Amino acid sequence: MAEVKSNYVDQRPPMVGGKYDLKTMTTKLMDVVFMRGFQKGWIFGFAIVFLGLLMMANTIGYLVLKGVGIWGNSSPVFWAFDIINFVWWIGIGHAGTLISAILLLLRQKWRNSINRFAEAMTLFAVACAALFPALHTGRPWVDYWLFPYPNTMGMWQNFRSPLMWDVFAVNTYATVSLLFWFMGLIPDFATLRDSAKQQWQKALFGMLAMGWRGDARHWSRYETAYLLLAGLSTPLVLSVHTIVSFDFSTGIVPGWHATIFPPYFVAGAVYAGFAMVLSIGIPVRKFYKLEDFITMRHIRNMCKVMLATGLIVCYGYAMEAFFGWYSGSTYELFMMKNRMFGPYGYMYWLLILCNFLVPQLLWIKKYRENMWVIMTVCMFINVGMWLERFVIIVMSLNRDFLPSGWRMYSPTAFDFSMFFGTIGFFLTLMFLFIRFVPMIPIFEMKTLLPQAQVDEHKVAQIEEEKNDGKQPLGGSQPVPQFGD
Repeated sequence: MAEVKSNYVDQRPPMVGGKYDLKTMTTKLMDVVFMRGFQKGWIFGFAIVFLGLLMMANTIGYLVLKGVGIWGNSSPVFWAFDIINFVWWIGIGHAGTLISAILLLLRQKWRNSINRFAEAMTLFAVACAALFPALHTGRPWVDYWLFPYPNTMGMWQNFRSPLMWDVFAVNTYATVSLLFWFMGLIPDFATLRDSAKQQWQKALFGMLAMGWRGDARHWSRYETAYLLLAGLSTPLVLSVHTIVSFDFSTGIVPGWHATIFPPYFVAGAVYAGFAMVLSIGIPVRKFYKLEDFITMRHIRNMCKVMLATGLIVCYGYAMEAFFGWYSGSTYELFMMKNRMFGPYGYMYWLLILCNFLVPQLLWIKKYRENMWVIMTVCMFINVGMWLERFVIIVMSLNRDFLPSGWRMYSPTAFDFSMFFGTIGFFLTLMFLFIRFVPMIPIFEMKTLLPQAQVDEHKVAQIEEEKNDGKQPLGGSQPVPQFGD
């Protein structure tokens, strides 16, 4: 039967630009780690974000000394910036798990150049998120009481509380994400160990490489373990933010008691996460001249994911308004009117602007390829997703069932210093990661090069000729048969 030849030509941009071979690609991706000294731009940026970290440390110290009264939380808004920021940071971390785990299972090779720093972003975002519920208890030094452990106090946790579920969900998510991230680094640590010039670098990367030699047995076990961790991480993408949404949907407060919250929160988390990946990836790509590795194909694909998840989020907004009207409940209907036209109404319309109207620019191809437009859209989404949490939490609590209990919420300077401080903490960790760890997976990027591709036709032909006992391609002697 004659072989049918396809005339299809892939019009998409390549996943790897430039003319690289295995050696030059390895050298390029290791240069940032082995660079002597620090670039002026890196030092300037690090100094700014480190000031944010110091502001956070000072705020936490004062909060532990004085108590949570320094925040603006008051009756009836006992949940405010702390829970808003917790949900926002947890959402930002979701893109890393989706890129690294779900796209791996779907065999999407465009994940290879962005999964490493997306996974790091997940870990750092979870670290920022964990600070808020820990401090919100008012006595962070006894937060270990949240875990069920044998004790002489006769104390047992309330497992019916969704806040208790958060403890286990977030800790599981952080543990699996850390294992997944570190396992992906092991082959690259071995590459750095073998290429290091200084003895302390050889010793450090040698310990981190855990004896990796790159033989077939190591690769086999690595791929099995990596796939298993990807399988464990995939349900976590759905479960963690679903459990976070239960903090609200299990309550009876108008605006919270809705079954749409779990998928609505998960879609919003992926939406915010991809916006943050682009917000970090585009400047890093430009500063370190990585346009050949984070190509327009990656940026287009991430823009399309943002469009899809953004439409799901906006569908959630529409359904909230529909449920308020269709339920016939006076309280639900008032909740929607209060959101749109109440004292915080401008926050709701800013949310619609940031999360719905501005991202529609990405439907236009020329805007999807303009870095300034994409960065602007991502910044709007980052702000919009924070506003969404403000609308859900504060605007549902400050006016609930009893008009006599209505109060306006006003954040204090410490609310803002804690929030912006965690942004400084997050970016400080990102700066250190980018400088001292390969931000792009070296071994995964090499699999995209033509030299690493396997000609399956040729392999099948060689195997067939071996099985027939004939001379293999390029060989000079026949293959010995059993018993020869």
